[in-house]
Amino acid sequence: VSVKTLEKGFLINVLLEKNRPGMLVSILEAFENLGLDVLDARVSCEDTFQLQAVGSGDSHKDDSINEQVVKQAVLQAIKNTDDE
Repeated sequence: VSVKTLEKGFLINVLLEKNRPGMLVSILEAFENLGLDVLDARVSCEDTFQLQAVGSGDSHKDDSINEQVVKQAVLQAIKNTDDE
């Protein structure tokens, strides 16, 4: 999982060797919980799981969202699909 800060938002890359049921939904829910809107995304869920997304939020609403916060939320979403 990697997250890069863009001028307005974040570039989020997720690459996992194995896809799990509910993975995409769990990650999208994590974005929603952070208040991030997905502006653009590419997803492949055949054997591996690959996601590249650009997420943007209301910067006036919450300045506490940074790369580390987004990365931890995505990692937790992945862990949650492991537990199911």
